[in-house]
Amino acid sequence: MDTIIGTYECKVDAKGRLLLPAPLKKQLATSLQNGFVLKRSVFQPCLELYPMKEWDLMMQKINKLNRFVKKNNDFIRRFTAGVKVVEIDALGRLLVPKDLVMFASIAKEVVFSSAVNIVEIWDKDLYEKSINGEDVDFADLAEEVMGNINDDDNGIS
Repeated sequence: MDTIIGTYECKVDAKGRLLLPAPLKKQLATSLQNGFVLKRSVFQPCLELYPMKEWDLMMQKINKLNRFVKKNNDFIRRFTAGVKVVEIDALGRLLVPKDLVMFASIAKEVVFSSAVNIVEIWDKDLYEKSINGEDVDFADLAEEVMGNINDDDNGIS
């Protein structure tokens, strides 16, 4: 698994293309020739850009689900709704299909935000609301999610 680092901003052109910032493009260099999968996020009003290698790993997990269980079948349908195979062109641009632009409410400015092994693509205003959200106490969330993890010998999580 490759870890992607950073948060980057860019503008959307009239055709719905996003120019990947150079530091992000450099991190994704090994994935450029294999392409990417772009999909709706499950939990947020944003898009998720999966390098094909990461998408294949996700599909291996999903393919283990029994499709004769209705919940599994419903999950697969919704998880893959709107999924598109996309490429980054020679100039470093990513064309976002119109249906996904609409889903993520992408307007003029976009934020690329690393999410470990994938990249989230947000409308800038929605991203700012998400990270500044007063509805979530981040300190409480961090303690709940990460508080019991300590697998290092040095005692630092």
